[in-house]
Amino acid sequence: MKKKNEIKMSTVKEVLRYVGGYKFLLALSILLSTVSVALTLYIPIVIGRAIDLIIGKNNVALDTVCELLVTVGVIALVIGVIQWIINNINNIITYNIVKKVRDEAFEKIETLPLKYIDSHSYGEVVSKVINDVDQFADGLLIGFTQFFTGIVTILGTLVFMLTISVQITIIVVVLTPISLLIASFIAKNTYKYFHTQSKTRGEQTAIIEEMISNQKVVKAFSHEDEAMEEFDEINTRLQKCSVKAIFFSSLVNPTTRFINSLVYTATALFGAFIVINSSGTEGALTVGALACILSYSTQYAKPFNEISGIISELQNALACASRVFEFIKEESEIPDDAEAYVLENARGDINISDVSFSYTDKQKLIENFNLNVSKGQRIAIVGPTGCGKTTFINLLMRFYDVKNGKISVDGYDIKELTRNSLRQNYGMVLQDTWIRNGTVKENIAIGMPEATDENIIKAAKASHAHGFIKRLPNGYDTVLTENGSILSQGQKQLLCIARIMLCLPPMLILDEATSSIDTRTEIKIQEAFAKLMEGRTSFIVAHRLSTIREADLILVMDKGKIIEQGTHSSLLEKKGFYYNLYNSQFDAV
Repeated sequence: MKKKNEIKMSTVKEVLRYVGGYKFLLALSILLSTVSVALTLYIPIVIGRAIDLIIGKNNVALDTVCELLVTVGVIALVIGVIQWIINNINNIITYNIVKKVRDEAFEKIETLPLKYIDSHSYGEVVSKVINDVDQFADGLLIGFTQFFTGIVTILGTLVFMLTISVQITIIVVVLTPISLLIASFIAKNTYKYFHTQSKTRGEQTAIIEEMISNQKVVKAFSHEDEAMEEFDEINTRLQKCSVKAIFFSSLVNPTTRFINSLVYTATALFGAFIVINSSGTEGALTVGALACILSYSTQYAKPFNEISGIISELQNALACASRVFEFIKEESEIPDDAEAYVLENARGDINISDVSFSYTDKQKLIENFNLNVSKGQRIAIVGPTGCGKTTFINLLMRFYDVKNGKISVDGYDIKELTRNSLRQNYGMVLQDTWIRNGTVKENIAIGMPEATDENIIKAAKASHAHGFIKRLPNGYDTVLTENGSILSQGQKQLLCIARIMLCLPPMLILDEATSSIDTRTEIKIQEAFAKLMEGRTSFIVAHRLSTIREADLILVMDKGKIIEQGTHSSLLEKKGFYYNLYNSQFDAV
């Protein structure tokens, strides 16, 4: 319980830190709220005067009553305008804070190390940045709308009631806060349910995102029933914790309103006795004054009712805010050193010395890895699934940092280089393609936005993508969606290859670059790659070993270690691991 309270308090402090950036608007909102409440509290006084002017027999001052009613109308109109201004100010503060939170959350996504992205579902992250921030915004807006007005109302009504009757004021002040104590007691039991609800909602978003993005796989393996069962289990948990949260929070409002109704009744009865007993004496409590103080007792109780009424939204907002702030505070990728060297026009000499790496401390992957690569060499990496091929590529690009040892490019430890400059010197084509929302032309020119149409078409022709691009509805101006649904997997891969053909970087990484391309096109691509790789250091990861026969050096990996290395012919002569691996692809099934 103590830990949860600490989390809640730290969340409130974070919210106040964001709010502190809008001190002027906040002060203006408080000032206008004060004016609005003061005018609102003045209305019962005017109405009380009007009541006192119509209760005397044969002594009704209708002209004065009409003037007072006009005054009430004007005050009400002014209050309406002020409330409109206050709501606009509060909206500006709230949605500027939400914008800032979302900016920071998205910036955090950009700076998070890949190990976080790899270990958390995409749907959960999306839920935090979108759904949780929306819930937080709703609670924040409610807080701004109710909080300041409520405080000023409580203080103002106390002052006005004391000027009318100290005795009745004491009754109201003593009895009304009981409703707040009840609301506070119930709130302590609702926070945990709203926090669970927010977390479960993230799981639900994650599984929906997974099912939509992998719908073909689900259908291919007839996994619909299992997926439905998994979703139903999460949905049931969400339903249960949501029902509990709403049930407990819904107890607050009727309970507090019942107590406040009792307070109103007690105030009316006690006040009526005072009016009757003091009638005709000097300083007696009039009927109009009693009506005024009854109105104030309602006004005094109103903030307590509003707080109890919105307690569920506030608890939900705090729970969501804690998840968002927790995400924003996640440890970012270690930034480049201030004196980091900017690598330009790399030669491509790479030295890997005693490199060790593992994703978890319990399971070792790459150990004592050593390799020297000279400019222009073509290095092929082969081995069984899980042997460390893709991990090695991740280390070269510095998506992960080595645990021990050192990787150098042109004599510079890559940790001493800026990540941006290191990666700009690599051209990368992966088995998993990535298409962004935009035209075909924009997708090819991602690495070189300033490229001319002529250069883009030249790169597309070199990658053999020009033919199918011309057949698209609008050619190079055809707009592609994020998943590139109008393109086949092979066509998407050709676009990725075209990007490399356009940039012509000094070092290449080809990780199953032609895995989704038909054999005839692959032969042409291999010829294009052969020209592209001339004079460029290249790393080629391939399962089809027939595509790497011309490599200068083939590294055979198993369990994170190089177990064989040499040319294609020399490795076949050894009749070792590579020999068996190579011939297995020709074995009859």
